Amino acid sequence: MNFVSTRAAAAAVSIDQALAAGLAQDGGLYVPESFPRIDFTAPAATLAATAHALLTPYFAQSALRDRLADICEHAFYFDAPLRALNHADDFVLELFHGPTAAFKDYAARFLAESLDGLRVADDPVTTILVATSGDTGAAVASAFHRRDGFEVIILYPDGKVSPRQAHGLGCWGDNVRAFKLDGSFDDCQRLAKQALSDAALRASVRLSSANSISLGRLLPQAAYYAHAAAQFHAERSRPLNFIVPTGNLGNACAAVIARRMGAPISEIHFACNANDALPRYFSGDDYAPRPTRATIANAMDVGAPSNFERLRHWHRDDNALRAAFRATTVTDSSIREVIRAAPSRHGIVPCPHTATALHALESLRNQGDTLPWAIVATAHPAKFETIVEPLIGDRVSPPPALAACLARPASADSLPAEYQALLEHLGLGRSR
Repeated sequence: MNFVSTRAAAAAVSIDQALAAGLAQDGGLYVPESFPRIDFTAPAATLAATAHALLTPYFAQSALRDRLADICEHAFYFDAPLRALNHADDFVLELFHGPTAAFKDYAARFLAESLDGLRVADDPVTTILVATSGDTGAAVASAFHRRDGFEVIILYPDGKVSPRQAHGLGCWGDNVRAFKLDGSFDDCQRLAKQALSDAALRASVRLSSANSISLGRLLPQAAYYAHAAAQFHAERSRPLNFIVPTGNLGNACAAVIARRMGAPISEIHFACNANDALPRYFSGDDYAPRPTRATIANAMDVGAPSNFERLRHWHRDDNALRAAFRATTVTDSSIREVIRAAPSRHGIVPCPHTATALHALESLRNQGDTLPWAIVATAHPAKFETIVEPLIGDRVSPPPALAACLARPASADSLPAEYQALLEHLGLGRSR
């Protein structure tokens, strides 16, 4: 199978080429030429086994084909449990059981294992350039930390991530460098995309991406949706519906891929914070990226979602795309209200991002919706203790892996939101 650019001006490439490049040469995002159909009627015993079955068609011609099962075992060694909430047909898909307590751990580890497997002995060092709104950078840092042949450069918006998120970005050292940008996440993303599209730079530096623009991030994330939906269908003979907290649409697009490949998923609902470009679009407005607004669900503070380009590519026109999904915007005050009530109302303590999905679920129930819905818990609430603990009146203990990160010293360098500064400050190619 080949992979094509959403902008249709770059040549089709193999999966190995797409993984190494991150971004297509025309600035577009790689997508599969087609979606293979998988039989999910007999659910696999483990998440890793589901991932292997789902990814095998994409890697049929890859140099990683014979190692794919081992890669999946390394990337999906921690579970993604589907748990019942307090009310019938309300569920939560917990994606925060990895080493940095966020859903991005699964795909970051898969990408690291894959790129490592594609390296040969005399390859130059690969620089992984990643823009993060809070959780991506830590997951990528953990996955590539002390991995020979790789350096990681993290760009994050200064003052716009939680204190524990910032610590998790700067606590690695060795081959990982963190930079706090004087700007928004959209500025971080803009600089990363500019570097990845810079032909002169890429002629001198082996550069790749670990953001959700990378197929190595996008494709494996479909596995936990397929696994949960297959198990649910086997037990209840009904498809499962998902409410996905989203900013850049990467995790949401993974749910779309799982559904297109045959996973028993019916509806997919996008829960957004006050950055409402998506809810406005799905309510009928023209798509219009907007300046980023800072919210307490900071990992979703994205005004120009990169993966919207993939959604448009997969649908005939705007009418077809709007008919396929719904989207809800949730204010900070509503997020706080949901967190405060969630322990008694739903039986969980949500992070602010998960709370946007709970708010959307409550709205659907108030409208009379009776479908089985799973909200997606994207991060552990302990990463946002300064927000969550005052609202619930109790301490949220960090899981052991997160506690280990917090025990290490952390540091980050400052960087202006200018491309020239990125080149000069990081030594990525010549100054110009």
